[in-house]
Amino acid sequence: MTIHPLFPSLRRSTTHWRTICATLAAAALVVAAPADARKPRRHAHQVVTAPLPASVMHALRRADVPLSSVSVVVERIGDRTPIVALNAQTPMLPASTMKLVTTYAGLSILGPDYRWRTSAYADGDVDRNGVLHGNLYIQGTGDPKLVPEELIDLVDKIRQAGITGVDGALVLDKRFFDPSTRDLPPFDDDAEAPYNVGPDPLLYAFKSLSFTLTPSPDGNVAVEVIPALAQLQIDNTLHASAGACVGVDTALTPSVTPQPNGTVEALFSGEYPLRCGPRTINLAVLDHTAFFAGGFLALWRSVGGTLNGTTHEGAVPAGARLLAVHRGPVLADVVRDINKFSNNVMARNLFLTIGAVADKPPGTPAKSVDVIERFLRTQALSMPELTLANGSGLSRAEHISANSLADLLQNANASPVAQVFVASLPVAGVDGTMRNRLRTEPVLGNAHIKTGTLNDVRAIAGYVAAANGESYVVVSFINDRHAAGARAAHDALLEWVYRGLR
Repeated sequence: MTIHPLFPSLRRSTTHWRTICATLAAAALVVAAPADARKPRRHAHQVVTAPLPASVMHALRRADVPLSSVSVVVERIGDRTPIVALNAQTPMLPASTMKLVTTYAGLSILGPDYRWRTSAYADGDVDRNGVLHGNLYIQGTGDPKLVPEELIDLVDKIRQAGITGVDGALVLDKRFFDPSTRDLPPFDDDAEAPYNVGPDPLLYAFKSLSFTLTPSPDGNVAVEVIPALAQLQIDNTLHASAGACVGVDTALTPSVTPQPNGTVEALFSGEYPLRCGPRTINLAVLDHTAFFAGGFLALWRSVGGTLNGTTHEGAVPAGARLLAVHRGPVLADVVRDINKFSNNVMARNLFLTIGAVADKPPGTPAKSVDVIERFLRTQALSMPELTLANGSGLSRAEHISANSLADLLQNANASPVAQVFVASLPVAGVDGTMRNRLRTEPVLGNAHIKTGTLNDVRAIAGYVAAANGESYVVVSFINDRHAAGARAAHDALLEWVYRGLR
């Protein structure tokens, strides 16, 4: 299967037409796979490869990044003889390009139409007023996109089953993932950053609150929060002030504190310059159990539901009856979100799901690693240096070589899931993590590229449909203390490939 651009003459006319055609090109795939797409690779020591172009070398020098810190592979789709291979077999930190391994394996093992299920059960009797005299159980299987718009479906179905109140406990069944996968230390010191949220069988709204602050000329500052949590109370003493938009960090970041009565207070205080306009901050707060319970109860009460008991974790008993099932979005849509926006917690939930489904619950990283490695072997993808930890790339323990990732991209492009997989990647200058890159360059709309960024790491991996009608696999890792300044080198590499390696 080969990706290719549409309407190249239109794409070169005006910015308007280039943007339209870029969007069309992002979805265009030719279904005929090259006959040699799975042939063994000819390694770099067996062929003479082209040097990196002058534009890339110049950008690396400006960033003070030596070639010893760079790994690059460029190949034509369907031909595993590298055109460029630099340090191609060296194990590197891939950052979020490791999501390509997880999402390709997930699509292939589970299928693009796989859907997670979140189920509600009950024990006890329901009286004529719709009150359940027993417990309400919610059982999760790791749905990565259980957001308010999805969870309300389960709430509505519980009510349709005849229950309007619960005179018992809300019990959360989270056995689908092993308890050892919870409460892991954050990747860095920013523990409240959404990218540090860990996986959970009842992951709700990415376990993150989105606060939007909007100042008004009367001196008030409105604070809105998504999603609603039953236990969350906002204490807002912000005042809109005159002057330049400076020093708003304190006002933007609330102090979130659990209270003795079980509520959680988000305190906003200080001056908020009117000129700053609306601002949004995202924070990961509470643990998964408290966050899900608060979110579910907020939705349950919003439709008139009541709960008289406590909330805790526990298993659905054998005699409980099934009330309702919410089926999440298909995996193809979830993979699109994971790759377009580099969502770490969604990738981690998918990673654990692979092991739990292909082996058996509870899911563990070890099970997922074993299942994914077995899948790669069935595809004749030998990756002796591959190290998987959580499948998201948010790790200093995950490694892969440019050779191996290029092999995976070749294999994926010749696979039954090629169209879904390629379409999930950010498109240069158009969307996802590539939306603000290369917007004024001819490669706009003609590169499907997964990006990756950590401190000391920059990475790109994906496909380029070149102006000469050829399509290429491109992988590059930079592992260096100056990597943050080397984005221009990766952009220059993509431009060079698009121009037909000229």
